[in-house]
Formats: sequence, structure tokens, C-alpha cells
Amino acid sequence: MAKELSFITHIDERGSLTVIEKSIPFKIKRVFYIYDVDNSKRGFHKHKKTIQVVVCISGSCDIFVENKNKEKEKFTLNDPKIGLLLNPEDFHWMENFSPNSVLLVLASEIFDENDYLYVK
Repeated sequence: MAKELSFITHIDERGSLTVIEKSIPFKIKRVFYIYDVDNSKRGFHKHKKTIQVVVCISGSCDIFVENKNKEKEKFTLNDPKIGLLLNPEDFHWMENFSPNSVLLVLASEIFDENDYLYVK
């Protein structure tokens, strides 16, 4: 099942700097971000191989995850110091994007259309 990750953050009077690369359990092969989302829901898939970490670096959104045992959980991402680790078997979708939200996705694999499973 998906789990939250806390990233190391350095804070001083100049601002905050969050470090991600040593906090995730895979080598990053793909990076993309989702933004300017209207009231749409995104995702509705799982993967055969790809592991992902998602971070809402601005604003907020809800991530819903259902595992192979049909256990369902909702995660609200609204802090850039927190990421959500999604395993390949985690069927997931995103909704309730706040205005100006940016959802960063770090993936263990490069894009492969055949890695996506859209079953529910």
C-alpha cells in the first residue's frame, strides 16, 4: 500500500530547501509534473513495473489509492516536505486540485504505454 515519505528540509531566515533524492527507494528515470488542472480527476491506473513518488510542491490535491486487496485510502498532499510512495500495484487517482497546484511525479521507469493498467 502507498505510504507517506518525509523529506529532509533545511529552513532558515532565507527560506526552505527540501532534499528528495536520498529519501526515495529507487533511481529516478522520469520526472514530470501536473498543473493547471480544472475540476477533472486524473490517473485511474496502476503499473506493472513503475514505482512513483508524488509531491504536491504547490497547493494541494487528494490522492486516492486502492491496493490489490481492495483496501482504499485517501492521502491529502499539501506540504512539499511530504511525498507519497506509490507501488506498481497501487491503483490510484488524483482529484481536488487547488488553484495553482503543482504535483511533481518522480518515477522509477521511463514512459512505457504497456506498463499502464487501467482496470478497476
